[in-house]
Amino acid sequence: MAGKKRRRGRRLWTAVAAALALPLTTLAAGSTPAQAAAVQCSVDYKTNDWGSGFTAELTLTNRGSEAIDDWTLTYDYAGNQKLSNGWSGTWSQSGKSVTVKSASYNAKIAAGAAVTTGAQFTYSGTNTAPDRFTVNGTTCAGAHQPPITVLTSPAPGAVYTRGDAVPLAATAAAADNATISKVEFYDDTTLLGTDTTSPYTLSANSLTVGSHSLVAKAYDSLGASAESTPVGITVASGPAVVASPAQLGVQQGKTGTFDVKLSTQPSSDVTVSTARTSGNTGLTVTGGSSLRFTPSNWNTAQKVTVTAADSGTGSATFESTATGHTKATVTVTQLAAAKAYDARFLELYGKITNPANGYFSPEGIPYHSVETLIVEAPDHGHETTSEAYSYLIWLQAMYGKVTGDWTRFNAAWETMEKFMIPTHADQPTNSFYNASKPGTYAPELDTPNEYPAKLDTGVSVGSDPIASELKSAYGTDDVYGMHWLQDVDNVYGYGNEPGKCEAGPTATGPSYVNTFQRGSQESVWETVTQPTCDAFKYGGKNGYLDLFTGDASYAKQWKFTNAPDADARAVQAAYWADIWAEEQGKGSQVSATLGKAAKMGDYLRYSMYDKYYKKIGNCVGPSTCAPGTGKDSSHYLMSWYYAWGGATDTAAGWSWRIGSSHAHGGYQNPLAAYALSSYADLKPKSATGQADWAKSLDRQLEFYRWLQSNEGAIAGGATNSWKGRYATPPTGTPTFYGMYYDEKPVYHDPPSNQWFGFQAWSMERVAEYYQQTGDADAKTVLDKWVDWALSKTTVNPDGTFRIPNTLQWSGAPDTWNASSPGANSGLHVTVADYTNDVGVAAAYAKTLTYYADRSGDTEAKTTAKALLDGMWKNNQDALGIAVPETRADYNRFDDGVYIPSGWTGKMPNGDTIDSSSTFASIRSFYKDDPAWSKIESYLAGGAAPTFTYHRFWAQADIALAMGSYAELLE
Repeated sequence: MAGKKRRRGRRLWTAVAAALALPLTTLAAGSTPAQAAAVQCSVDYKTNDWGSGFTAELTLTNRGSEAIDDWTLTYDYAGNQKLSNGWSGTWSQSGKSVTVKSASYNAKIAAGAAVTTGAQFTYSGTNTAPDRFTVNGTTCAGAHQPPITVLTSPAPGAVYTRGDAVPLAATAAAADNATISKVEFYDDTTLLGTDTTSPYTLSANSLTVGSHSLVAKAYDSLGASAESTPVGITVASGPAVVASPAQLGVQQGKTGTFDVKLSTQPSSDVTVSTARTSGNTGLTVTGGSSLRFTPSNWNTAQKVTVTAADSGTGSATFESTATGHTKATVTVTQLAAAKAYDARFLELYGKITNPANGYFSPEGIPYHSVETLIVEAPDHGHETTSEAYSYLIWLQAMYGKVTGDWTRFNAAWETMEKFMIPTHADQPTNSFYNASKPGTYAPELDTPNEYPAKLDTGVSVGSDPIASELKSAYGTDDVYGMHWLQDVDNVYGYGNEPGKCEAGPTATGPSYVNTFQRGSQESVWETVTQPTCDAFKYGGKNGYLDLFTGDASYAKQWKFTNAPDADARAVQAAYWADIWAEEQGKGSQVSATLGKAAKMGDYLRYSMYDKYYKKIGNCVGPSTCAPGTGKDSSHYLMSWYYAWGGATDTAAGWSWRIGSSHAHGGYQNPLAAYALSSYADLKPKSATGQADWAKSLDRQLEFYRWLQSNEGAIAGGATNSWKGRYATPPTGTPTFYGMYYDEKPVYHDPPSNQWFGFQAWSMERVAEYYQQTGDADAKTVLDKWVDWALSKTTVNPDGTFRIPNTLQWSGAPDTWNASSPGANSGLHVTVADYTNDVGVAAAYAKTLTYYADRSGDTEAKTTAKALLDGMWKNNQDALGIAVPETRADYNRFDDGVYIPSGWTGKMPNGDTIDSSSTFASIRSFYKDDPAWSKIESYLAGGAAPTFTYHRFWAQADIALAMGSYAELLE
């Protein structure tokens, strides 16, 4: 999922301007208008070739100082390449000459920006790349390609003993007649050393005990640079036995092997013995039970063979031990004879959970990505989100299904509870919350430069109808929900650790932070990252509060924002955990965690309410729209966020809670609503929680039907507060139970409705619900959506694929009539461009898997398999499954961040915040990142940088897709 948020101002029970959320994989692209001028350009040409055909991806970058408008790109082939189809432009071919004309939505290319277009071709013989491109008649330079850099030593997953030298070695090859000038070696973002001559090597002698992510970075003579894929290793405190992989699946009647070696050279021979120590007796060591290592072969892996019986399933623990060495443990799982996709799940699970691979902090918190330089909704790779925690819980639920081990699922929930649900010390003044006056109104404004938004105590707000029943059910005033964003390594330095407020840069624990808070146009590039507990230690004289809300005075305060899609996904994962555990006769092992999930679902109802608890339907005018009483302020949908906060001073006597008026199609979760309303083990304790979720289930299914375009895709959403300030919508705006259709609810840079990932995520939840219940209403939506999605999907003979990426919308739905739903003949979607994004493809494959299982649809089944097989064949690396991405939006590192004139302050590291601040200037830590020179080169006019990211959610989604296919269709 994707969501994320923000917060408040004053001594308030305030309800500040809206918390905006961004999907984690949405690129925050933007452009700066300029007048037409002489074209200066470069074209980067890439192919995926399978011998008889290929796809071509062309990235056109504007190297001039002014915008290119209405571009036409031409080039020639030397062979018999023949155009089949194209996207992100109008493609045509005459003989060997190919022409691409811009589409309406990508016709303007701002100075320094880039657009990508692509097409599919057939050919025979030789497929030589074109060597000349023109745009609007002007010849473009070829984009200089950065070096190819590979860290060849150490091996991924290697284990060394403290004090031993770790041998680093890299190969580097320059392009375009350039030469390699130097190679740097990094431990995460710490420079270890540099080599200027080939072969490029370094001996690292001072690595600390623990996990390390090593990177090589090459520079060429033309100033370009590129870093290698990270290699994870472990440094042990003493001599250790090393076994790899740590997770192994063996199908019934077959054998599997794992490697064993030593971490350091012994002075004499060492015997390593391997045996099963616990678990499934159907797994036995049949080779390598005793292995001899000498001072000369200690680092050469030897094989241990494990054989699975012809029947039975389940996991066993195997230990490899040697005198004077730390033992190594491998979990081997016996799988049903046909479960090759479960074996894939375990293999990828092993890569994800290997501490050396860099997906987790020392506390066991999943990072947003292994790589640190990434800007999406999180603005740093070693931040994390409630989304990542929910995927961890789901991943461990699937692990329990495959192995029968439920301890890791329970531990994942405990990790989330410990680090991402605010403690009582984090929300100390909830006891002062007045449910009849839940918050103070502040309007949401269109652009960041209109902030701070004035608090207005004269606007009446409704009452909160669930606070008292939640306190009665759970015996506490505290809210049980995840905050959405966490600076895991305390890179910013606020030190808002659980239970602490602004402990500062020296704090070692994960730190709560927040970003978006200034209206629908505020992209990630325009945010000021702030602490969730603002004690005025950093920022300006009022901390950061007066950037967002306008008031006469300000009080130190705490404030948190919940991303409802993440909490709902955690409930969804708990549902599946219980289903699978019950099938194994182990339901009692997860029952305590199920109770916590039900509690989370109970509090998640705050996402069903209008931001200021005003009545739902035709709500226009902040003063004229009536405040709600009882449940009439609930829209029963999953909105973009809910938030709560209060004074840090326990004697101050105030706190607040708000919902959200905006509901997005991509955030709904009917499976979670079904579980919380109809599944006994997840029944909420509150008096009306179960009934609310039953009504929400019906409302969500209606919502999908209302938003479904003529073609089948699901459009944006609806709002009870037009523009976030109860403004008057345009005449004729369609409604859903009185809420106004909003093509791009919540945020506009980029538009929230354009990412295909929201389609895949949301429809997967519908498909899971349909697979479990057979609900005809869900099938109606899925039948149409699946037909549309399949018609826009291409899988090539070599397994490479293209799925929708950016969607464009026109028209609007019919006003909702529950007794006679409209056909939405005027609501349309087109696919603007396509992608091979493996995380989105995995979510899409899961959708098709669950749908095919219940419906019997053959094309859905075969396409799900083809997507999974294609990424498994073509996109694996040492860390997981990933593909390169060109990030043209990274030209926005230099974007200005609006700070009111006269406002000055400091970030915890000393970065100045004032009216001249940019995204990068208040995040100077990025200049120490190994990948920063790629950004510098791009900002100086070089090619758009390419990254290969290993996002935690994407790797988990791929593993889950493999496990789901094994369960239902294999």
